[in-house]
Amino acid sequence: MALASLVRRKAYLLSRNLSNSPADALKYSFSLSNFSRGFASGSEENDVVVIGGGPGGYVAAIKAAQLGLKTTCIEKRGTLGGTCLNVGCIPSKALLHSSHMYHEATHSFAGHGVKFSSVEIDLPAMMAQKDKAVSNLTRGIEGLFKKNKVNYVKGYGKFISPSEVSVDTIEGGSTVVKGKNIIIATGSDVKSLPGITIDEKRIVSSTGALALQEVPKKLIVIGAGYIGLEMGSVWGRLGSEVTVVEFAPDIVPSMDAEIRKQFQRSLEKQKMKFMLKTKVVGVDTSGNGVKLTVEPAAGGDQTTLEADVVLVSAGRSPFTAGLGLEKIGVETDKIGRILVNDRFATNVAGVYAIGDVIPGPMLAHKAEEDGVACVEFIAGKHGHVDYDKVPGVVYTHPEVASVGKTEEQVKALGVDYRVGKFPFLANSRAKAIDDAEGIVKILADKETDKILGVHIMAPNAGELIHEAVLAINYDASSEDIARVCHAHPTMSEALKEAAMATYDKPIHI
Repeated sequence: MALASLVRRKAYLLSRNLSNSPADALKYSFSLSNFSRGFASGSEENDVVVIGGGPGGYVAAIKAAQLGLKTTCIEKRGTLGGTCLNVGCIPSKALLHSSHMYHEATHSFAGHGVKFSSVEIDLPAMMAQKDKAVSNLTRGIEGLFKKNKVNYVKGYGKFISPSEVSVDTIEGGSTVVKGKNIIIATGSDVKSLPGITIDEKRIVSSTGALALQEVPKKLIVIGAGYIGLEMGSVWGRLGSEVTVVEFAPDIVPSMDAEIRKQFQRSLEKQKMKFMLKTKVVGVDTSGNGVKLTVEPAAGGDQTTLEADVVLVSAGRSPFTAGLGLEKIGVETDKIGRILVNDRFATNVAGVYAIGDVIPGPMLAHKAEEDGVACVEFIAGKHGHVDYDKVPGVVYTHPEVASVGKTEEQVKALGVDYRVGKFPFLANSRAKAIDDAEGIVKILADKETDKILGVHIMAPNAGELIHEAVLAINYDASSEDIARVCHAHPTMSEALKEAAMATYDKPIHI
């Protein structure tokens, strides 16, 4: 018998022993009503139900509650934050920072006059620091749910109608959550490759790569995108011999070509090897390690590569399996993304979708913006996300960050444009800290000087890019940035100088 039913039964039995006074009846009725509200009975209809507690889902739920909407968030993992917080953005950045500190200690500290007899890796301690960061942040989101009165249901949700979600709870029970508006925010999952079985031990996804028990002597990364290069950097800094196998002719194909080439050279200086235009045709795990058979993408002689661990990082796919979308008639495209209009509404009334399950960049911050805008539309307000103005960052060292158009995209549009560049080798702060590898590149309309795209390769490029994001969102010109006073000495002065180079001439080169 359900817990709420037991309480009702007990209340009834107790009432048999009470006087028949109206006051007693009212007291027990009020007590039972409070109990039901506290446990968010499935019979109560929500204004908004969010399926998925990742960056898009939990932000949407909090925003909905802040707008006065009765809100429930359903999350199957049992911890909030989704892939990003639990096995993605946050733990990877923790390991990137820790591994960078180790690399600096072994390669750079002596040049700064900091010397010690030996440095060693304590991998369990490094992993513990990463896990602590994740744990603290997930608990923090639960705290935000309580603060904003968001009801949280732990379990796997699936549609039984456009206004009802059946949840198999992680405790083993089930419940039905009703909502006037339901938002699908289930994110994405690792894209598998034919013939390769991920066991998270020798053949790992990014999840397994974040939890290796020892530093592999040889690591092969399949895929030269953001995640593959970041995880390759982590283990390369800690001592792995890293080889990246990529089917395409370039790393990070979405990146500006000029920046991409400089980026690849930087990674190669860090001893990362690249096999581009190469496809994997066979995997052998019968021995202690892994043997990959590869051949040129266009066909040709095969080669065998050996590794202790293989990381499969060939992209991500929308996670919509088992949601019952077909049952209620939600339309998807050929690769499984949910089709929505400019208000994030699906073809089914009252059902919305955001984040990685819909078209657009698969980025946590994009999902967050989707979530806020979607809920604002539901609340009768105005929401807006421009996917052409969403920044992207690769958190290697140096980092690479960009917003807006690449030079190749500008050329394809047939727009007359100017390019302004400034190297960090000419930046005072970068030279002072002996970390001057990188460049700022700005593209602007030749006639109007409106900024079309900004691309930065530098330490902390992910922080520097946001001045450019703000400028592009407000249709600023390169001269606008150039005439803003930037503190000296800072890395951000390189952006000012690149802007000066775009509309006129820089000062310091």
